[in-house]
Amino acid sequence: MGVEFLKGHGTENDFVVLPDPDGVLDLTESRVRALCDRQRGLGADGVLRVVRPDLGPWFMDYRNADGSIAEMCGNGVRVFARYLVEAGLAPLGTIAVATRAGRRDVVAHEDGTVTVDMGPARVTGASSARVGGQAFGGVAVDVGNPHLACVTSTPVAALDLRDQPGYDHEVFPRGVNVEFVNVLGDGALRMRVHERGVGETRSCGTGTVAAVAGWLHEEGRTTGEATVDVPGGRVAVVVREDGSTLTGPAVLLARGELDQGWWDAL
Repeated sequence: MGVEFLKGHGTENDFVVLPDPDGVLDLTESRVRALCDRQRGLGADGVLRVVRPDLGPWFMDYRNADGSIAEMCGNGVRVFARYLVEAGLAPLGTIAVATRAGRRDVVAHEDGTVTVDMGPARVTGASSARVGGQAFGGVAVDVGNPHLACVTSTPVAALDLRDQPGYDHEVFPRGVNVEFVNVLGDGALRMRVHERGVGETRSCGTGTVAAVAGWLHEEGRTTGEATVDVPGGRVAVVVREDGSTLTGPAVLLARGELDQGWWDAL
């Protein structure tokens, strides 16, 4: 028997799902990098390991494509919840998921979308990013992981995000996800994102929450809601004084077994 896997995505932010209820898989950095490599592996933006602690909710062990550990992933937790429902491990409705950023309550809907309680989106200050020699002012936002949301009039489609945008390492000592945001209208945003440890992705769940929180901050507001168009689709975000929610699709598209010899060689 090989290692069971599934492949899924949330607004085209894609993941390899590894069911590991007993926590026996040795998920090394080299294995994560190989799994996520789009030439020598399955290809993904990250890996979601599904672990069941002795007590408490299912734990989402999330790894970035470079093998580094991340605190939270808004698109990933939707795919994680979709897997739990389809595997018969949780019912439709509210599901508690443990993450390194704390417990997240998610609601799996019959239409395949999932609403995630993302916790508070805390604006922690101001900073800036640089792309192609151009500086972009931004708002630092903590959504369980670090973000820099840059609301700009420069069309985000024109930006070259192949390389890591420059940022202030003193402000973000553990790296940062950088969002570039256009305002399309009141309550409608467009976003592209460069994720730490991954590169540009088609979507970033925590990033969409940070984008809305950053936009609201620029507007002098602390609460509100917006749709966010990302290259992979559209999500809906609500920011409240005491927390935030993210609603979007979750798709499981393949399942199979990793060759045991390939896994062991890594």
